[in-house]
Amino acid sequence: RPLCFSCSQANLQAIISSEKQVTLLMGSIDEALAEVAKVEETLQVYDELLGSVKQQMDHIQQGNSLLHQIDSNHEKLMSEILFLTSNLDLSKKHRQALSRGDLSSPSKVKACIAAAEALSSCMNVQIQPGYRKLQAIAEQLIMFETLKQNFENSFISHITSIFELQHFLPHSFPFQVYAWNLSRLYEREIKAFFELARMLLLGRTKELGYTEELYPHPLPQTISSLGGFSPLICGSSPQLVYADLHQVDIMLEQVLRELQPLCIAEQRFIEKFFMLSQDAADQEGLGRNGTLPPPILSFSYLPQLLSEIFSSLEPELRGFIDTCNKVQQFSCLQVLVTLNDYMFEMQGSSAATSSSFLNVGLSNILLLAKNNFNKCIVSQTRQSQWAKGGILPFVSRFEEFVNFSEDVFRWAQRRGELDKAHTKLVGSVFINSLASANLKVNTDMVMMENFHHIHCFLYQKKIQCLESKRREAKQRYREHLERYVTKYLGQPLEKLNHFFEGVKARVAQGVKEEEVSFQLAYSKQELRKVIEKYPGKEVKRALDTLYRKIHKYLSPEENLLPVVWRAMEQEFIRQYQEFENLIQRCYPGSGITMDFTVEDLLNYFISITQSSM
Repeated sequence: RPLCFSCSQANLQAIISSEKQVTLLMGSIDEALAEVAKVEETLQVYDELLGSVKQQMDHIQQGNSLLHQIDSNHEKLMSEILFLTSNLDLSKKHRQALSRGDLSSPSKVKACIAAAEALSSCMNVQIQPGYRKLQAIAEQLIMFETLKQNFENSFISHITSIFELQHFLPHSFPFQVYAWNLSRLYEREIKAFFELARMLLLGRTKELGYTEELYPHPLPQTISSLGGFSPLICGSSPQLVYADLHQVDIMLEQVLRELQPLCIAEQRFIEKFFMLSQDAADQEGLGRNGTLPPPILSFSYLPQLLSEIFSSLEPELRGFIDTCNKVQQFSCLQVLVTLNDYMFEMQGSSAATSSSFLNVGLSNILLLAKNNFNKCIVSQTRQSQWAKGGILPFVSRFEEFVNFSEDVFRWAQRRGELDKAHTKLVGSVFINSLASANLKVNTDMVMMENFHHIHCFLYQKKIQCLESKRREAKQRYREHLERYVTKYLGQPLEKLNHFFEGVKARVAQGVKEEEVSFQLAYSKQELRKVIEKYPGKEVKRALDTLYRKIHKYLSPEENLLPVVWRAMEQEFIRQYQEFENLIQRCYPGSGITMDFTVEDLLNYFISITQSSM
């Protein structure tokens, strides 16, 4: 008990002591909570203050962005204003020159040119559509248009007065005056141009003291008398580069390239100068608005006008084409290719629409070139039936034509005309017979060699449109080879051949094979007589004679002797075997045989071939 009491007392004291500590702890916690509450109040105040600052900063940032945008807009506006004021400003000096339109002296013409160029620069400025609604810009554009129309009126009046100074009838159109004067000038210059081109083509320039320039002087300046206006065209004077095989191509193409800018520039000048337009509404508007007179003539008259101005161009060009055709036998091919390629290139360029007059003229020249080409083809188809053997003249001409034409048309844009020509020519080469009256050799041999030559040539060239003819040539060659071999093989055993031909004829007429020997002309005795005439030595001698004859008349160019001799050997052995077969069938048990065997024949052919090497 005393121990238990002591423990209880200690525990009680500990509890009492702990309650005091808890009380102190609770007090400390209360104080801490009070302090936390104060801190939260302070933070709330700070947060409210910071929120106000952020709002102010946002306002400041937004204001700075607006200021930056305002500055950027000011810069853009200033740039646009400077662009408009600098590009749409026409000096007072230029305005006065255009308003007066005085072209009475070179200095005043020069001032008008400068003013017109400045006005053109101002009117060609690209501005936004919205700017045209601004009053200042609209007034400026109206002023430009007014100056332009006033100057055009003054300029036209000045030109009209110049035309009227010419001694023509009062009712003559300025068009007619212009065309008459220019045609005389162009006629002289174009004639000299083509004369020099012909001399260059024929290689006589050094004799005449010319340089290698196609045209060393400028071509006509149409309105130089007006005080310095730009000429229509000046010769480009390119250096001519010669090539042995393509002189015609080079010269003709260079001539065409010299003429093209001349015709195009003249046409464009007339369209602009006389205010021609393809649009009928535009032409009517020129007369209705009261500011400009209507055009003197319609646009449809332009080709006729250009024809009058360049009346000498087509005849001179035709004459030059004739000269080109005479350079060599097949020059017309090169002329056709050059014109075809030039027209093809021109159709794909802006020049096609720029000069309809030039297109028509060149189309006429192209038609002439095609006619010349067709005449050349017709002349090539004319054959000479006389020949001494070997390759016939018209076959050689065909080969020469094909070689030349394929070289010329190698890079041509179109070859339809050539394919037609090839087809026509090859038809004339594939003859069915030869006039043999003047031939000292077998016609089948001549035909065989020529068709062999044609086949080998066409096989080498690989021309698509002639492939069927190549196969036909091969077939015809084989046919004539067979006929040639068959005919010549009758000579070594001529009487024996005739005898067995008679035997076969009797059998064909119905005589039984075993009864043929009872025919008087084809009895066993007659057969023995014929066979005795052809001993082995005589057959070899006859074959040797045949070989020398074939060797004599076959042309060495084709090298057909081995082929023909091999065919002879095969056919001869076939005939021998046929004779032996007929003897066995028609003369059974007679014991009749020829004096030589197949092995003997093979040895004869080998011996003859080796002795000729």
